[in-house]
Amino acid sequence: MSTTLEPLESLAPTLSVRQVLMLERVLAGEPEVVAGASQLDRAVRWVHVAEAADVGVMLSGGEMVLTTGVLLTGDESKQAEYIQSLHRAEAAAVVLGLGRAFPAPPDVMRRAAERCGLPMVVLHRPFPFAELTEEVQARLVRRKFAAVSMSEAVRTALTGLITAGAPLQRMLDEIAHHSGCPVVVTNLAHRVLATAGERSAVDDVLRDWERIARQAGGSEGDGWIRAELGGRGERWGQIMLCGYRGDAATGRLLADRAAEALVLHRMLGGTSAHTWEEQSAQSLLTDLVSGVVPARQLLPRARAAGLPVNRRTFVPLVVRDGDPAELDRVLRLLGLPGIVAELADGATAVLLSLARDQDATVLTANFAARLSRTVVAAADPRTAWDDVPAGMREARHVADAVASGALDLPAVVRLKDVHLRGLVRLLRDDPHVQSFAERELDGLLCGAGDDLLAVLRTYLATGRNKSRTAQLHHVSRPALYRRLEAIQGRLGVDLDDFEQAASVHIALLAHDAQQG
Repeated sequence: MSTTLEPLESLAPTLSVRQVLMLERVLAGEPEVVAGASQLDRAVRWVHVAEAADVGVMLSGGEMVLTTGVLLTGDESKQAEYIQSLHRAEAAAVVLGLGRAFPAPPDVMRRAAERCGLPMVVLHRPFPFAELTEEVQARLVRRKFAAVSMSEAVRTALTGLITAGAPLQRMLDEIAHHSGCPVVVTNLAHRVLATAGERSAVDDVLRDWERIARQAGGSEGDGWIRAELGGRGERWGQIMLCGYRGDAATGRLLADRAAEALVLHRMLGGTSAHTWEEQSAQSLLTDLVSGVVPARQLLPRARAAGLPVNRRTFVPLVVRDGDPAELDRVLRLLGLPGIVAELADGATAVLLSLARDQDATVLTANFAARLSRTVVAAADPRTAWDDVPAGMREARHVADAVASGALDLPAVVRLKDVHLRGLVRLLRDDPHVQSFAERELDGLLCGAGDDLLAVLRTYLATGRNKSRTAQLHHVSRPALYRRLEAIQGRLGVDLDDFEQAASVHIALLAHDAQQG
């Protein structure tokens, strides 16, 4: 689903004092800021023409007050009180037209405005206040209408994505497109769950995420705008616009619409913040395994996801047929920092991050011992982050080799434990290897030979141990002998001959690797 929303910077529902002063009609009056120059970004909610000395009681805040000061001449106390009343009423600014009452900016009013931090502007040339009032009011009305339209358009676009079944990332991409800045979704611990935006800009944000998150968590400023995620009295995260360049009110509106959509996405999709954490880990580990994204570019994401990365020992693991929730629970139980993510084909990746003085071998064995009915494939520990992708691929290769049927393996399997099986696994896609396997096993590669193929696999995997093979297949020794004779007859080989048995074993490993 695509949308064509306008850039949000132009849809701010208010004008600032600075923007009003830049209007062509105002410039014709030769405006000069004589006090409160640091407060020109105040929002102007309305423009009010008033000559009454007690105008403050008529204001509700955010007004730019236009006056000639005709009722203030000759009384400095009234002039000071006039400015103070505007300050108490939280007026946006005061504009004094020179000429009719004051030929020059009255010093008492200027000093009082400076003390209060109230922007005070004088117009050096006669100016019809009605024209300014008309133009500003018209602009404010148009902007407020545009802001409402923008809000509804954003809500409609995001709701459309949800009903179309779009994933979280697609929604964040839409938000980032219209905000023009990086978008980050975090949990309550400020760990990053998902990001969107220009890749280099996102990396800049994540590179120093811990410091940035602490600063942004206390207050909003410099375009950092956040909205809470949660419902039914429970908060579970927040979305942050990082470095939004438009009007703060518009950014706040966009963040609120985005938060509403994300909460709806969670409710309708039956997902949770924990699932988003899993998606974040899955994306990171998948990129590490694939090697498509350089490891150095993934480092900010790993750090922002809460994985310790400075002076650490990394242990890449892959578990076949493991439950990601159980693996994560075991990590927490043992107090091991790491991330867990399900990959493909029943494989789950685990990346441990250990202190340099911790024994990686012992801790990996402790982790494996806590798991039920699973074999953990491990790569050698890495002390450099750039070496982690190669380690993840090594662990994945070992796990694939184990999946093809090795017996009597240790709880933690390493590259040295898979021997010939690992080599054949690497060569499984070679046409020569495929042809060799077909040729050697031709007599058993049919429906009637499935049972005999299973017996052959066990017989060779046990080192041609007939007693063990008979036990594993729950048959008597004579029955096993008859099946072995049938296998040898179909294949035309003598399994007591080492070379012929080795050839059949390699062919069977290649066949199983191709099927896997």
